[in-house]
Amino acid sequence: MALPVDAGRQGAHAQGHLDAAYVATLSGVPIGKGSWAIDVQDDQYTAIASGATSGLLRVFASGQGNSAAHGSISGGQPIASSYSSSMIADNRSDQVRILFSGGAVKEYLADPPAIPNPDRVPLTDASRKNVLDPMTASLIRVPGNGDTFVPEACQRTLPVFDGRMRYDLQLVFKHLERVKSERGYQGTVVVCAVYFVPIAGHIPERSTIKYLAQQRDMEIWLAPIAGTRLMVPYRASIPTPIGLGVLLASQFVAIPRPPVPTASNLKTQ
Repeated sequence: MALPVDAGRQGAHAQGHLDAAYVATLSGVPIGKGSWAIDVQDDQYTAIASGATSGLLRVFASGQGNSAAHGSISGGQPIASSYSSSMIADNRSDQVRILFSGGAVKEYLADPPAIPNPDRVPLTDASRKNVLDPMTASLIRVPGNGDTFVPEACQRTLPVFDGRMRYDLQLVFKHLERVKSERGYQGTVVVCAVYFVPIAGHIPERSTIKYLAQQRDMEIWLAPIAGTRLMVPYRASIPTPIGLGVLLASQFVAIPRPPVPTASNLKTQ
């Protein structure tokens, strides 16, 4: 697919495109599949994802969903402007819409809204500032001009607001791995430990929140979008009470894009 091996070792360009497909498994049993398309230009980005349950899980529950994020690029760093998510499971609908301005949530809608509960940590204006939507948070820019397969790809805290809850994802470098997808990328990935830290919008004593906050074995494996300094998840894993949950790319086709001609650079040719 004309995809460079170890694309993260190439020189920095301004633009790139990714077409990826993922398979979700639980204890090795397929339970879902999805796709992810990311387009990065000089001054903006768009990311669109869709997925659905599959295999044995469809016997018990059927579901499908899609999400999209759009924003600007400043100094190579994605800055969110809008996010939307729509999910339907067993005839129940879940919709989220978020608009951002200057890194803060300008407007948002979550339908259905969170059920009122006196134990819920309230969302405040402060908890909606300097945040990213879940999809933009997964577009991780590695600073500098050299190799992107470095510990700095992981050493960060991602402040996320998903429409109902504000939480941090703390990434810590673990090691490097080699991967070979069925179609597309083969080469190095950066393996990060992931720690979940709830901030607001949650009920602290809820079992799911406590389980995630106590987890020390969650991981994401980051692979590069060729032509950019952005790394995105190639694999994600989380232990569950009934086995290891894994999301793994079966296709990861990333290509750099040449800069779009402008009036200024055409004059110099």
